[in-house]
Amino acid sequence: MLSSAHPLKQVFHCPEESDFYAHCLESLVLNASDNSRLIVEFGSGEGSPVIKSLLRSDFDGTIQGFELNNVAWKIAQSQIKEYELSEQYTVNNCSFFDSPLYESADCVISNPPYLPAVDDKIYQPLLHGGSDGSTIAKKLLSLGSDKVLLMVSSYSNPVGLVDYALDRGYSVANFEIAPLSFGYYSSEPKVKSAIASLRKQGMAFYSENIYLLAGVLFKKQEKSQRDLSIELIQLMTAF
Repeated sequence: MLSSAHPLKQVFHCPEESDFYAHCLESLVLNASDNSRLIVEFGSGEGSPVIKSLLRSDFDGTIQGFELNNVAWKIAQSQIKEYELSEQYTVNNCSFFDSPLYESADCVISNPPYLPAVDDKIYQPLLHGGSDGSTIAKKLLSLGSDKVLLMVSSYSNPVGLVDYALDRGYSVANFEIAPLSFGYYSSEPKVKSAIASLRKQGMAFYSENIYLLAGVLFKKQEKSQRDLSIELIQLMTAF
């Protein structure tokens, strides 16, 4: 169910990470009391996180996703059809930033590319998150949406990202954290080197065995009843 037989260099595949993204989407957005009607997703991949969360929730709005990887997009199309979710979930094979949809969305969601590296010449170029891993996440926060759900890695300058969000008028309204093992993509030599360099600069936090991944719900400060940014940073920088 909802798995990919395609090579790891062709389609992103990390079941543990995808399952946690699905859980965060379900608990922090789809089942939230301030239910969003239109959600726009950056980087849908092969669609399994959103599909899983929709199958488990009572959300009755719509999700519009965007995915540039043509192979992943085709898998998403097939799986959306298989699970009869076409009326709720659409994945477009074009750039998220070329569409005006995010301007009218109630919430933007993403497990954005967060692999740090000096350039995008890595196993999967679309997973490149800039030199510190937070470039795409910051770009999504710069759009000004009322709510933004992002997956945030402890080795991709989490403090800088949270500070950027605060400067853009956001609060950390809620979050969940899970430990993950370094996998195929994060263990690539070029990526490992960048992560080690960031650690020396106080911008990456991890142990020998794990790093932390957080599902973070950012809300505009005037619409958020609390700010958990201090607590989030304390946990993400624990290593």
